[in-house]
Amino acid sequence: MKDGLFASLGLHQSYCETVANLGFEEPSDIQRAAIPEVLAHKDILGIAQTGTGKTAAFGLPLLQNLVQEAAQRKGELRAKPRHPRALILAPTRELALQIHEELGRLTGVSKMNHACVIGGVGQNPQVKKLRAGVDILVAAPGRLLDLMNQGHINLSETQFLVLDECDRLMDMGFIPDVRRIIKALPMQRQTLLFSATIPTEIAKLSKEILRNPVRIDVTPEEVTVAKIQQKVVHVKTALKRAALEHLLRDESLVRAIVFTRTKHGANKVARQLNASGFVAEVIHGNKSQAARQRALENFKSGNAWILVATDIAARGIDIHAISHVFNYELPHEPESYVHRIGRTARAGAAGVAWALVDASEVGRLKAVQRFTKITLERVTLDLDLDAATRQLAQVKPEPKETNRGNKKPAAKRGGSRQGTNQKNEAAGKRSNKHRRKQASDNNGENSHTKSRPEGNTQEKRWGKTRGKINRQKEVDGNRPDVSNANRDPYAEQRRNRRRPSNTTHGGTPNPRGGTNNGSRGQGNSAAGSEGGDRPPRRRRRANSSQV
Repeated sequence: MKDGLFASLGLHQSYCETVANLGFEEPSDIQRAAIPEVLAHKDILGIAQTGTGKTAAFGLPLLQNLVQEAAQRKGELRAKPRHPRALILAPTRELALQIHEELGRLTGVSKMNHACVIGGVGQNPQVKKLRAGVDILVAAPGRLLDLMNQGHINLSETQFLVLDECDRLMDMGFIPDVRRIIKALPMQRQTLLFSATIPTEIAKLSKEILRNPVRIDVTPEEVTVAKIQQKVVHVKTALKRAALEHLLRDESLVRAIVFTRTKHGANKVARQLNASGFVAEVIHGNKSQAARQRALENFKSGNAWILVATDIAARGIDIHAISHVFNYELPHEPESYVHRIGRTARAGAAGVAWALVDASEVGRLKAVQRFTKITLERVTLDLDLDAATRQLAQVKPEPKETNRGNKKPAAKRGGSRQGTNQKNEAAGKRSNKHRRKQASDNNGENSHTKSRPEGNTQEKRWGKTRGKINRQKEVDGNRPDVSNANRDPYAEQRRNRRRPSNTTHGGTPNPRGGTNNGSRGQGNSAAGSEGGDRPPRRRRRANSSQV
């Protein structure tokens, strides 16, 4: 690289040496146009595709401006606690982390403090860094607003604002959050807005936040990179798995990304690929931040050479040596297709983009071709997809990863004893439903009750159990077909025990039935004095013998 290429843009010699060590040979179109304007403290409206070097286009001049601004302040070379001097907003966590890592490489000898604030991870380490003072803060809108509401971040002294991938911020619904963040910033600031496209909402936002901006448009006439070979295979949905695995066995393939529309579809495709012997990682919005980072690290390091993802990875993820991109399902928006295939053919390299299209996706394919102004090359695979699909049907994918390993299986319908019975049968014990019934009393009257020890316990249960049995066996002696000799003289008393009071024969009401009149006579008064609803056994046997 010639030293004058970046130095002619106004960069300091230290930054020229830094980019030379990083392997930059010459500035890209967006870097050549944006760096001088940013160094002149002008607002920028940049329109450029992903993968064109936008991070260095705003990162290098931003670092130089911060160093010069810090040198002008005497005794305040670093930012105040919780008061970042520059703010960079990114739509996704992965893009925010990528910008943070890139700034770390571009910082060089300036030793500027920078931090990344994203969701999905604990905020305590982030708060600790903010308390120490941060010069450049890279953030996702959600976590930034949370920390602002908690008082951990104050943007009143932020002099530089960068909105990266602004159209993606709009697609994800972050524009209202962006407006709330901008209200917390000072009016005198430098704002840089970068976007791949400029829809109506972004044009309106740019008019609100930019002051006399310099418009930089480096979008080529061709929407997609010319070095990307775009091909399409018309295949039924049921045969897509066989077609994908056949294409993944291409000898020229180095590293590939497979895009799906849904999170469930991404998980399913990853399980199928791993079951077939491929090494694939999956990333989507339902994954925790730690799982997403682990998947990206494995993909970058080469431990996994296939990444199955939703459109969360279609923006700003700069991973080198991605030779192939597969659209397992076409996206709803043609713009998303452009960003998907933009993961390959980066930094001047070549790449291949495949689209697997079934009959229901023909309309989306036509929309993509109209948007890109390119007719995708139609390819017929030299493979019996039906036979390959039947063969793959015998390969069962690995079971889903769940957290139910420590949970007990749910009890089946019919009660919770079923699981216990199964355990008892395994241990050689008799199950509950096959246990023998307890021995019944000699008189057969208490056959349905559990055996209990003799003594006071039997006397206490007599009033309850015996009363229920006798209530079932008592005979109405007033019926003409029944002799009065079989009449139970205490039946009426037992029926009265459910009444609130019994004062038929006078005296004080007794809650156990009968009356307490102070005498041990027969009938209800005797029953009340002896315990209410039952007579003494001896007296009853004596009476029955007299009869």
